[in-house]
Amino acid sequence: MTEPGNGSAPAFEVRTGNEKAPGAPPLHRAATVKTAFDALLNIRTLMNAEAADPLATTAEWERRQPVRAIALCLEAAGIPPSAVDVDGQPVATGYRVDPAEPPAVARIEWLGPPGSGAAHQEQEELRRCGSALRALGWQALEYRGPRRHWYLEVEPLQQ
Repeated sequence: MTEPGNGSAPAFEVRTGNEKAPGAPPLHRAATVKTAFDALLNIRTLMNAEAADPLATTAEWERRQPVRAIALCLEAAGIPPSAVDVDGQPVATGYRVDPAEPPAVARIEWLGPPGSGAAHQEQEELRRCGSALRALGWQALEYRGPRRHWYLEVEPLQQ
């Protein structure tokens, strides 16, 4: 990846669902996500050579940066991220990944703008997120929080 501002292409940034909505989606975004995800799988292959299934075992990089790693896995699985306006309110329906406690844990919510129906989709969509992540070596536990909203807490499976 290259550094922004040096005349080269900007560095790839994962979408956690906390970013402002992009204008028109860049045509190369899907290819860029695929390239980044393939790089992640290559890291797993190299770093987890002793594991029974290296591709289904999280790498040290992922365990240190779970929000970024999880967001990359979700976007690579074709699950859309949410997006926010300048006031931080959701303007697109999709996942949002945030840090949780302890630091190796991330929290995933399914959000959307008012009237989008996101609240009615949240349990089904979070299950889809959890399924995609479990296949990649993450443990995703479903919880129901305040105001009866569902969310996932995700952490690497114990090696």
